[in-house]
Amino acid sequence: MEAGKKIYFASDFHLGIDARLSSRERERSILRWLDTIREDAAELFLVGDLFDFWFEYRHVVPRGYVRFLGKLAELRDSGLPIHIFTGNHDMWMFDYFPSELGIPVYRAPVVRAFGGKTFFIGHGDGLGPNDYGYKFIKRVFRNPLSQWAFARLHPNFGAGLAQFFSGKSRAVNPSTRHFLGPDKEWLVAYCNRKQDAVAADYFLFGHRHLPIDYTLKNGRSRYINLGEWLHYQSYAVFDGEQLALRFFENPEGRIFGTHEPPVWE
Repeated sequence: MEAGKKIYFASDFHLGIDARLSSRERERSILRWLDTIREDAAELFLVGDLFDFWFEYRHVVPRGYVRFLGKLAELRDSGLPIHIFTGNHDMWMFDYFPSELGIPVYRAPVVRAFGGKTFFIGHGDGLGPNDYGYKFIKRVFRNPLSQWAFARLHPNFGAGLAQFFSGKSRAVNPSTRHFLGPDKEWLVAYCNRKQDAVAADYFLFGHRHLPIDYTLKNGRSRYINLGEWLHYQSYAVFDGEQLALRFFENPEGRIFGTHEPPVWE
């Protein structure tokens, strides 16, 4: 990495719905964050669920997000490498970002190396044990026939239908708003199993909606969850030596779990 440069990671903006801030206010906050990091950013990873719903019709771009899309185009045109991952709310990304903005779209986790550290990066949906119902639905939604059929719906009806189911899938049990421990956090289980095959220093995901920094069973690798921007406005930054979770315009943000080695039975 070039001296003084940093790698930034963020996920789960969920633009299109209101939360602690309205969607429009949150979009403006994201733009301020992007302007803040642009001077020292070497690369930017946006790790899924940027939109609460996204579907690319052949000749139609979903309404809204014009400021966010314009900022991504501006940063990409300035030479900043940007990487976007699909999430469970915006898995119907096709060629708009690569063809219009020059931004690649990833549909599965990738492995990258920066500053002598190895990163395993993905959105996190459908990984780990259990959640078989969602894994089945994900296969259905990724089926080209399902995508073709949805595209036949009028956008007014299709978008409304998708927003309804999007709200259902986003419903969070209050008991999951804290770190559940390694036996119940399914991404921890996935990382502990995956570390035998991938010698990653950081397993970095979104999707969980909780900023988490947790040392895995080997006592070296860390599971980092980026949290979200609905309430936390959290992100991660790697300065060439260390990866840390940060919060933007939210002094009450907190990190769950611990990066101190846990005691394993």
